[in-house]
Amino acid sequence: MSNNPIPIVDFAPFLDGSAKQQAADQLLGSFKSYGLVYITNFGIPAGEVQEMFDWSKRFFALPHETKMLAPRPDSGVHHRGYAFPDREKVSQVLDSGDSATEVDISLPSVKESFDIGREDDDLMPNIWPPDHILPGFKESCLAFYWKKCHEVEKNVLRALALGFGLEEEWLVRHHRMPDNGLRLQHYPSVALESVLTNKVARISNHTDFATLTILFQDNVGGLEAEDPNEPGRFLAVPSIPNSIIVNAADFLRRWSNDTIRSPMHGVRAPPDAVAKDGMLPDRYSIPYFCAADFSTVVDTIPGTWSADYPKKYEPVSVGEYVMKRLSDGY
Repeated sequence: MSNNPIPIVDFAPFLDGSAKQQAADQLLGSFKSYGLVYITNFGIPAGEVQEMFDWSKRFFALPHETKMLAPRPDSGVHHRGYAFPDREKVSQVLDSGDSATEVDISLPSVKESFDIGREDDDLMPNIWPPDHILPGFKESCLAFYWKKCHEVEKNVLRALALGFGLEEEWLVRHHRMPDNGLRLQHYPSVALESVLTNKVARISNHTDFATLTILFQDNVGGLEAEDPNEPGRFLAVPSIPNSIIVNAADFLRRWSNDTIRSPMHGVRAPPDAVAKDGMLPDRYSIPYFCAADFSTVVDTIPGTWSADYPKKYEPVSVGEYVMKRLSDGY
């Protein structure tokens, strides 16, 4: 880990109140430098994280036709339910002022996923397999969404607000619904040679597009993020036991007047890949995508602009921005 420059922030002093400002400054500093950070002691016991991975593995081990009893719709903006490998297009939208250009990334991404949101979401209602298929699956997913990930999200937002010199609940007040998404992700075993020769990617390079992403990953490896000091070079972001990775996304970058980075990242073969019979092992991850309330219009975060560093962006509707990006990625 000595070659990994991405900071590790111990979140215990923020949660217990012993050194809130110090942890907040470390978190925001990493977001400004790298756009992402490792966080330890984030408030979810390791056993409960492992339990969610176990549910994920049980779901993806089901036959294809069974998983397709909860299919993601074709609309492109209803990101709920099961998406089979190659179902989702990975594209990159380049923001420039108030215009955005979509850049298609044609390298196939070999993964399957299952997306969950809040149960009372009329815009994107959840799509579940029949209860008898995997008893307890729905309840466990919703508990992890609400009782675990949402609490981590709120604490990270509180730390960021303090880092910006704002009142602690400033960002939380813009994330009350929450219009978030929990994604169970499975990267099937794939030939190492096909990844090394750029025939396929486990997921192509991209940025996320809402406020931030909280990522739980197994120990298989392969996650990479672009080096902010050397564009085009990617840093390995390996798993650190009992940690999460939190990365900023495009909306937060825009909201912060580009003071925060939104890192380009993807999943390829890890630098120390060990392949059995030429095949990379299955990989599992659980990202939790956090968005501000869709019903709100937000302006630039106070303190990130001045007469010498004016606002780069006009106020924007959260819902319009996020739904456009969801549509672009499908």
